Amino acid sequence: MKILFVASEAAPFVRSGGLGDVAGALPKALNKLGNDTRVIIPFYKDEIKDEYKDNFRFVASTFVDLSWRRQYCGVYEAVYEGVTYYFIDNEYYFKRKGLYGHFDDGERFAFFSKAVLEILPLIDFYPDVLDANDWQTALCPVFLDVFYRFSDEYNHIKTALTIHNIEFQGKYGDSLIGDILGLPDWARPLVMMGDSVNYMKGGIESSNVVITVSETYSHEILDPFFSYGLDSILSDRVYKLHGVVNGIDETIFDPAKDNKIFANYSIKNYKAKKKENKENLLKMIDLPYDEKRPLIAMVSRLTEQKGFDLFAAVIDDIMRADVNVVVLGTGDWKYENMVSSVEERYPNKFRAIKAFSGDMASKLYAASDIFLMPSKFEPCGLSQLIAMKYGSVPVVRETGGLKDTVPAFNPETGEGKGFTFKTYNAYDMLDAIWRAYAMFFEKDNWDKVVKNGMSSDFSWDASAKKYNEIFKNLYE
Repeated sequence: MKILFVASEAAPFVRSGGLGDVAGALPKALNKLGNDTRVIIPFYKDEIKDEYKDNFRFVASTFVDLSWRRQYCGVYEAVYEGVTYYFIDNEYYFKRKGLYGHFDDGERFAFFSKAVLEILPLIDFYPDVLDANDWQTALCPVFLDVFYRFSDEYNHIKTALTIHNIEFQGKYGDSLIGDILGLPDWARPLVMMGDSVNYMKGGIESSNVVITVSETYSHEILDPFFSYGLDSILSDRVYKLHGVVNGIDETIFDPAKDNKIFANYSIKNYKAKKKENKENLLKMIDLPYDEKRPLIAMVSRLTEQKGFDLFAAVIDDIMRADVNVVVLGTGDWKYENMVSSVEERYPNKFRAIKAFSGDMASKLYAASDIFLMPSKFEPCGLSQLIAMKYGSVPVVRETGGLKDTVPAFNPETGEGKGFTFKTYNAYDMLDAIWRAYAMFFEKDNWDKVVKNGMSSDFSWDASAKKYNEIFKNLYE
């Protein structure tokens, strides 16, 4: 099959989170199955490093009609690890600092979505399946149906919308329909939801299939608590819905090869080497090392979605135990202030590193004993997968991808990969932390749960096979 993966970011060129990791890894795995998978993202000229831009090749240029606008569109190409990437160039929209959060994001990504379809003749690539990812590209299926289906080259294309986080939907005033999207009156219902334009709703309406990034999340978003208003739309189209859990690129996230950690290790020698990583990290951040004191880590955005309201409610209870806690990340100011306050109160047991650092994240995965991830909702989550590969035992809430990837450890059978809690309650989370803390001192059982995680296959191969099957079924 010919597959066009459309996203607003893709590693290694530019990434801000999990979507970028997926766009960098899944196409490679799909190509291993014999497909021709290509990726298209915006050309963020101020964000993509010169080491990558120097290898871009200019392909062609055209103009894209966006209602009354006629905007320049350049196309660049690069091949990375066997995958062809295309970059949509328009300096007015994409030569800026930051990927998102601009006043005209609705216009920027409407342009990008239409440009994707406009350039197919220039790159001579008409896909069998176009996979749009999240709200930034959700208009691709809409524009395809409204403006391009009449063409013989386009009318066979099947579309998928992959939802990485349903909270962000691309909601705007209805004036965008005429002023930016240029949709005819008959197409207005595709994107209208109540009194607003909703890009993700349009993608759900127009795509042939809707994929979420875990099986559990595909069921959760049918519930109003998780859907952010789209539950009725999804419930009426549940026949479209599939859940496929994300993987991780195990060539990158491998403690045996990761050059960012203090000492490399595998499942065969993890005990001594994790100890070495822990000693060095604690020395680096000026915390005391004690072999009998477990290190609890969080690598996360500091937001309520990630469970920081629960963490704030019981942090003093946690710190009364003989533990070290390190939090890495940035986010809402109230939680940044909260972790700073905790560090002031417990300077010999707690560190808040308010930064986004892949280097420090790897060091924390390798050094920590327990990895805390108490999310309110988690479409998939990658951090818990990385933590397990590095021998850090996750404590998670049973939601979304966390439920799918972290089965609770059972000391009677020796099965399971972490410690879990169900209700979104601070003391239920605390109970799971105490269970992990107690198990840390039962060395045989702790060895089992660590090895269960480290020996798991979290590669993209299994996930890619499921995507491949979904895409093939579109033509049956």
